[in-house]
Amino acid sequence: MAKKTFLVTGGAGFMGINLIRYLLERGHEVRSYDLQPFSYPERDRIDELQGDIRDVSLHDRAFDGIDFVVHCAAALPLADVSEIQSTNVDGTRLLLETTEKKGIERFIHTSSTAVYGIPDHHPLVEADRMQGVGAYGASKVAAEHVCNAFREKGLCLPVLRPKSFVGPERLGAFELLYDFAYTGHNFPVLGSGDNIYQLMDVEDLSQAVLLCATADEQIANDTFNVGAAEYGSLRQAFQAVLDRAGHGKHIIGLPEAPAIWTLRVLEAVNLSPLYKWIYETAGKDSFVSLDKISKRLGYAPIHSNEHALVRNYDWYVANRDMISQATGVSHRVPWKKGALQLLKMVI
Repeated sequence: MAKKTFLVTGGAGFMGINLIRYLLERGHEVRSYDLQPFSYPERDRIDELQGDIRDVSLHDRAFDGIDFVVHCAAALPLADVSEIQSTNVDGTRLLLETTEKKGIERFIHTSSTAVYGIPDHHPLVEADRMQGVGAYGASKVAAEHVCNAFREKGLCLPVLRPKSFVGPERLGAFELLYDFAYTGHNFPVLGSGDNIYQLMDVEDLSQAVLLCATADEQIANDTFNVGAAEYGSLRQAFQAVLDRAGHGKHIIGLPEAPAIWTLRVLEAVNLSPLYKWIYETAGKDSFVSLDKISKRLGYAPIHSNEHALVRNYDWYVANRDMISQATGVSHRVPWKKGALQLLKMVI
């Protein structure tokens, strides 16, 4: 593929920085468009625009000279409900309006398997019903409807629905596991932990993005699930991190129904470390079919669940002293541990 110029929204976020590194390594040019500053060693190798994707006064600058847009920016589930709607739905629409106006070659939208809600069968396929849980899931469904409307008007608009992805720079909910592992504690899961749960590595997600950018328009202009090809039980995946930590600790199953009711109560009083879609699905099977993206785009992930988590854990250990003690609602900072901090004292 000849050198192209990519606009990456949310470029300073977890997916954004990993995608930008992936694109730079392959000789492409990148502009990051994010509310947060791009504070990485690669800063001198990219063009940075700091600002809100909803600020259309910045769009001329953002889209100038761009071949492809990769839309990664999103308000995550722990954000305010109004912010989730405004960013994930309205922000996506504004970007698409400018993409159409500027005649940009292709717009790649990062959605989520959260659009499937709490499914009643597996594996999930792209034609399955969308029913998002909570404000975040609903916003991702609504954003896909916006994308479909622009695709019907003629825009080449690949949509990716990734499983939960990890890798360097990822904290968020996974920091809970890494903290327990590093400090030598057993780690709790809802239910037995024997449920089949598919994750993925952000490097494989970056591969999928580039495939969407390079494939023939008639092939790429569609919606694709994306995840790891090698995965097993949640217990197996999380135990690999505890084994890596080397303290001889284990995954501890919690009775699922009482734990979920407890988390519902804790969420109502702002003490839950997890949001609804995570705790309502964590004890259930969760995996998607990769047949479509593999056959049509040649997607070939290289990381298993375990390797992706251990790779992320190794990054966490190497950077633990530099990780901010502040908590927040993005994937690049720890989420508040809430009542889970008390559970850590007894397991």
